[in-house]
Amino acid sequence: MFLRKVDGPRAVTLPDGTIMTRADLPPPETRRWVASRKAAVVRAVEAGLISRGSALQTYGLSEEEFAEWEQAVTIHGEAALRTTWLQKYRQP
Repeated sequence: MFLRKVDGPRAVTLPDGTIMTRADLPPPETRRWVASRKAAVVRAVEAGLISRGSALQTYGLSEEEFAEWEQAVTIHGEAALRTTWLQKYRQP
């Protein structure tokens, strides 16, 4: 079995004790961003599985968009990433 050389770890342990691997990340060609996919990318960056720059480049995200995802998760949790709940968590 051949394992491709990648920068950084192949798996990390999240604060809740679960193990996250690169296979848990959404595919690079993702166009439909549901809350669980957004949260997976944010958790991977926070845990050090992938770098912030790598996430932005791989998924074609802007710095501002990713910063909003991080802020939403930090303040309100994963539920704040849902587009239908955006107005509930948006600051006036």
